[in-house]
Parts: sequence; C-alpha cells; structure tokens
Amino acid sequence: MMEKIVSLCKRRGFVYPSSEIYGGIAGFWNYGHYGTILKENIKCLWKQRFVFDREDMFMTDTSIISSPKVLETSGHVSTFGNEIFEVEIGTGGETAISHLRPETAQGIFTDFKNLVDTHHPKLPFGVAQIGKAFRNEISPRDFIFRSREFEQMEVEYFTREKEWEKYFEIWRNIVNNFAIEISVKVHEFEVPEDDRAHYSKRTIDFQFDYPFGRQELWGLAYRTDFDLKNHKLDYLDEESGEKITPHVIEPSLGIDRTILAVLSSAYMEDELGGEARTYLKLPKQIAPVRAAVFPLLKNKPALVSKAREVYTNLKSQISNIEFDDNGNIGKRYRRQDEIGTPYCITIDFDTLKDNTVTVRDRDTGEQERVKIENLKEKLQ
Repeated sequence: MMEKIVSLCKRRGFVYPSSEIYGGIAGFWNYGHYGTILKENIKCLWKQRFVFDREDMFMTDTSIISSPKVLETSGHVSTFGNEIFEVEIGTGGETAISHLRPETAQGIFTDFKNLVDTHHPKLPFGVAQIGKAFRNEISPRDFIFRSREFEQMEVEYFTREKEWEKYFEIWRNIVNNFAIEISVKVHEFEVPEDDRAHYSKRTIDFQFDYPFGRQELWGLAYRTDFDLKNHKLDYLDEESGEKITPHVIEPSLGIDRTILAVLSSAYMEDELGGEARTYLKLPKQIAPVRAAVFPLLKNKPALVSKAREVYTNLKSQISNIEFDDNGNIGKRYRRQDEIGTPYCITIDFDTLKDNTVTVRDRDTGEQERVKIENLKEKLQ
C-alpha cells in the first residue's frame, strides 16, 4: 500500500524526492502542483476551524532562526542535542552560532509581550502559527512521515492555571472534529509521564493507522507555564489585578503527516465499467481540483469553445476548476480519479442544444445531466 501511495504521489504531481536529479537527499521532499494545492487547502481549513471560527485567536509568523538564547532558555538545546540543526549567523569574525527551530512554538512565546502590548487580549486567548521546523533525524523514514524538514500548524492557547483542564477538553474536541472533516480516523493515546516532552504535564497523541502501523499524527499538550516562566514573561490579570504567568494548551498538527494520513485514508482501488481503477476519495473541500471540465472531443471547435466558456465561468466562482482535454475521455476520467477530483463535467453535442452538461461523480462513476446555470450549486 505504501509503495502504491508513493508511486501515485510522484506520478500525479503530489510529492517528489528533493534533488532527485542528483540522487535525492534523505529526509527532504518537494511538493508538486497538486500536493501544494492539497497542502494549502488543508491549511486553509485548519485556519478556519482553529482561528477564524473563534473570537479569541491571533495569528503570527515568526522567524525560523532566532537568538541562540531562545532555544537555550527553552531547554531544547540541552534536551534535543544533536537533533537540532546548527547554523552560522554572520560572516568573517562577526559570527554567532544559532539553530534552525525544532518547533514553531518558541517564536510565539518570545513575542508574547509584543502581542499583549499591541492587542491587550483578555485571558483566555490563543496564538496560531503555520511554519517550517527542522530536526536532524538520524534515520528519516516512511516517506513524508518522518523527515528533517517539516511544517507545523500550532496553537498556543493561554489560560489561567485553574482553567487548563476545561480548555484542554475544548481543544481536544476541536482536534477530533477536524479529523472527521478531513476524513481521517484517529485514535487517542494518553502519553505516559516518562514519554512526554520536557515541558509537558499532560499530552494526548492522536494516532493514525498508517500503512506501516499505528503512529502519532498530532499532539495536544498541556505545557503548564514552563515556557513563559523560563522566558521571564508575565501577564497582568485584570480579574485580580495581579501579574500572573499564564498556562498553555498546545494543539500541534504536522501538515506533512496530515497529508500522508489523508492520502492513506483516501486511497481506493475498485472496478468500474469492467476495468480496475485507482482513485483518491478526498473530501471535496480539500481536493486539489473541485471539478474538471472536458470537451467530449478536442478536435471539434464548437465543443472546445463551449467547454472553455463553461470552464471560465465556473473558475470565476470556484478557484480550483481545471480544464482537461488531454487524451480520450476514459483516460481523462482515470487521471482525474487519481488526482481525487470529485466531479468531471463533460460538454457534448447535447450541450450545444439544451445547455446541459454531463456531471460524473468520482466515487460512484454515476452520471447526470445538469443545467449549466446550476453547476455552481452542484459543485459546492
């Protein structure tokens, strides 16, 4: 199964090995056209559910390299050791040694005072960030599951100590609902104390059954006041008038592992019309292509012109619409199935007479005639 997924990812432009023309480099991957769009769609959905649907969230985008003191103070240098990439800042005699960040969280913590001074938020509130992180894994493996460069979608949610359990459960539900929305089945695992990160008092791993076994997909950690206290940062509590150090709940979702879980869940093999086929049963809100528009025959100018008209009109309303006239219609269906396109729209000779088109459903292969003016509603 894993070999089939990797093969499809390369064949259809989801994921390629980095520096492949030079033999590749272990632990690094490039996202192709459809992989990039899939990634962006997942990010957009995450931002909607974790940030924009709420009234207590802020966003940030912090630097990958920080002052050497940041990761020293946070305990990462002493805890992670050789797993952190060292980088040299400056040239000549004016150089300093720092590190590529092994997590996105520390930039949020070190910017805590700036955010409070700028926005004056009331507890509880959260800060969200999507960004790259780096770990010098000794043995990167299992495709994009364990790599040396990866991307995280993280929230640091600041609350009073007495309320951490309440908000831990709220974020637990948000994470579970997000899994349902992207059609990924997760299993909760309470991480024992000996296996938790150095900053965590409680952690739940959301695990997924990958082709190579059940492994960690996402994490939800109670970081206590560890980070803000170490950075000597506090907050004026308007309820009590006292300075306190907020405690932190952290839902952390790795985008690369999410994509692999999505692809593993969506990968399907069946028989349609007497022929074996492979398709990706991707939820339409994250599929790279929502619908593909075809002319039945590409050598008939009237059909091509009408197909272009339908395509242009739809694309102005739904951005991820694709025009496809490469090969015969059977090959186009198979290609779009492997991309995970939920709908294929065919413009045929009847379209020129009655302004209806054939809409084919990816999962069932069933076709229906739909009026052009009703296509947007059908696709949404």
